[in-house]
Amino acid sequence: MNHILVVDDEAEIRTSLEDILREEGYGVASAGSAGEAMVLIEDAPYDVVLLDIWLPDRDGLDVLADIHQSSAETRPEVVIISGHGTVEAAVKATKLGAYDFLEKPLSLDRTLIVLKNAVEARRLRIENLEFKRQFNVASVLTGDSVPLKALRQQIKLMAPTNGRVLIYGESGTGKELIARSIHAESLRRDRVFVELNCAAIPEAHIEAELFGYRHGAQPGGPPEQRGTLERADGGTLFLDEVGDMSLKTQSKVLSALDDQLFTPVGGTQPLRVDVRLIASTNKDLEEEIAKGNFREDLFYRLNVVPFFVPPLRERKQDVPPLVREFLAEFGRQYGRPRMEISDEALATLAQYHWPGNVRELKNVVERVLILNPRTLRIERKHLPPLTHKAGTRSTEEFSSLQQARDAYEREFILKKIEEARNNISHAAELLGLERSHLYRKMKALGIGVRE
Repeated sequence: MNHILVVDDEAEIRTSLEDILREEGYGVASAGSAGEAMVLIEDAPYDVVLLDIWLPDRDGLDVLADIHQSSAETRPEVVIISGHGTVEAAVKATKLGAYDFLEKPLSLDRTLIVLKNAVEARRLRIENLEFKRQFNVASVLTGDSVPLKALRQQIKLMAPTNGRVLIYGESGTGKELIARSIHAESLRRDRVFVELNCAAIPEAHIEAELFGYRHGAQPGGPPEQRGTLERADGGTLFLDEVGDMSLKTQSKVLSALDDQLFTPVGGTQPLRVDVRLIASTNKDLEEEIAKGNFREDLFYRLNVVPFFVPPLRERKQDVPPLVREFLAEFGRQYGRPRMEISDEALATLAQYHWPGNVRELKNVVERVLILNPRTLRIERKHLPPLTHKAGTRSTEEFSSLQQARDAYEREFILKKIEEARNNISHAAELLGLERSHLYRKMKALGIGVRE
């Protein structure tokens, strides 16, 4: 539950707001003076403070300044309310850190929208602070391979600028973490980092997610929603898998990038923002341009500074330090004692070609810890079967098409057996084979039942 503090010297306004906000699902407290409000703020955390400018014991803007001096982790967002609103007062409140400024008599719809957005803004601020506390470039980009050293150097060089970045890399290589590391090293590090996964949002909704919408634009929906562009104002917007955007949305993004100006869906007034854009893709965008799936002019605007994240198979020497890092991370998460791993197990993991990249390696380490709760030292026998067999293969290893086909079929069957946790009947279902047919295949390919 989100908690709101109403600070106003008029008892009727306090009572009215308390009733309305409780009906909306908020936890609410109220204060009739600045002194009472500061005591409440020190005693308990609030998400938003609705603060009147005119208070009997103190100027509300002075209270705002005091609140803004408190710790960023506990500080609430402050929305100023006033019956004598002026442009000068609104500007001063904004400079002192107010999230928004509302004039009396309060519009219920606008008040609820502003509160919702203020709560979300605080959540994002806390999330970013927590991330930064646990995060630095060195720990995210673990390893000493040449490609990784070059990537770290490129981040340090480009992060302090406002240049747009396009991150290329296969799925699971850590493109989002690269984007976050750029933001964490940038001049915008104290502002929001907002992510929009273009591949995860249906095409019909991505425009509203990006630009937001106004009353009546979404039948049956809330009256207003801020889009990711508006929420990222002053900070960084990360468009993940930008190659999955429709051409129609690409056109609108292109227009917004040119002058940092856009109009929400169903809106009439354009909004101006100051956003640094980072995008990522696992596609060859130049090939997509040739196919007519991606706008060439948008590509050139996004591709100011290209970053290439190497797949894990091209930096095998980084596997051991990554494994140790994940072991420590999941050990803390699951309350396990410090775990060791044998050289043989590390060598086995290092020879696997990791088609799912770092994400797959992390999942494997977590799986090993979960399935071996009493193990303090991971040996090769504890690793999933697939990692034992599927090293990187080149076409030169096979003397015939049949040999290559058998090798692929063997690895695929092993993968399905692993997914079925060595239950052959279940593996046969996953493969679409009769159980007896799978046994014959395993025998022909030299796969033991316990392998």
